[in-house]
Amino acid sequence: MSLGAETHAGGGLKVRIGTSGYSFKDWVGTFYPAGMPEREMLAFYATQFDTVEVNFTYYRLPTARTMAAMAGKTPRGFTFFVKAYEAFTHKKDLADKTAFLDGVAPMQEAGKLAGLLFQFPQSFKNEAENRQYLARIAMEFRGHDCAVEFRDRSWAAEPVYTFLGEQGLSIVAVDEPAISTLFPRDAVVSGDVGYVRFHSRDGAKWYKGMAERYDYSYSEKELKDWVPKIETIAKRAQRLYAFFNNCHRGQAADNAQALKRILGQAGTRGTALPA
Repeated sequence: MSLGAETHAGGGLKVRIGTSGYSFKDWVGTFYPAGMPEREMLAFYATQFDTVEVNFTYYRLPTARTMAAMAGKTPRGFTFFVKAYEAFTHKKDLADKTAFLDGVAPMQEAGKLAGLLFQFPQSFKNEAENRQYLARIAMEFRGHDCAVEFRDRSWAAEPVYTFLGEQGLSIVAVDEPAISTLFPRDAVVSGDVGYVRFHSRDGAKWYKGMAERYDYSYSEKELKDWVPKIETIAKRAQRLYAFFNNCHRGQAADNAQALKRILGQAGTRGTALPA
């Protein structure tokens, strides 16, 4: 269910900025106040950002009780983008679709479910069988805004963006290392939702495992380089999200707050892009 176009009072498109996950022990004492228990993290996070990407749902199916509790800890206007279960994207198995949707239903009912994120592995290439599976995703999850992220460069093509748009799927623009086989850092859009995910630019660590892959902090210049890309995406999308997945030691929160400052945002609410 679309939350509709979100605009600033001045008429510009609102950019929601947040992080990929929020519950990290190594954020205590950096982003979170020293001694803060895990049960209080989301409420505190919501004082700094107005959206979050929920990633634990990739590893295990969400329950209605958990998702209702999360929705209840956040203020009106806060939104969640929920990552799809691993079996959906890495095994092409939708057997647990109903259980997954039942789990996220409380967020949707609360008007806080922004959409679903499907992150496909690099082995998922631009082939006829996989395009057919994407069409199936669009059909099976109809009624939800679905964003799809590709790692393989074979998906970086205008016919792909057209195809995704026809299916009602929104492509994710990524910031990741300049490795020839990875999806490039482009301002891509295919559906109503503009979506940017910041991972890392450290190519030396990319294939060393999850513990090292996302251990990266963006410089001010690297973030500023994204402003024209974000402006381009904003012109073509009804809603725009940017999430930081470089979550080690609070780097994602630091970089998300830095991007908010660069875009002239204050408090927890997004604002129009600078003219």
